[in-house]
Amino acid sequence: TVLFKHALRNALIPVVALAAVEFGFMLGGSVVIETVFSLQGIGQLAWDAIARDDFPVVQAVVLLIAVIYIVLTLLADVLNALLDPRIRVK
Repeated sequence: TVLFKHALRNALIPVVALAAVEFGFMLGGSVVIETVFSLQGIGQLAWDAIARDDFPVVQAVVLLIAVIYIVLTLLADVLNALLDPRIRVK
């Protein structure tokens, strides 16, 4: 109870922030992993579009990854605001 309310709540703040950044790295690494292991996904789609010079698809994939990363970062900031009592939302 005291442990969960005080210690673990304060310990979650950097974990939430780093989780969003790490997920961004995983999205970036998906191109390599999906190409090496012949998996179908957004990384393979990006790789095939680059190989075919299909720039609209490349732009769409980059935009989709950017939107996902921005949303995850926003969610991490909101969670940090809820977890950290020092952050005041006006």
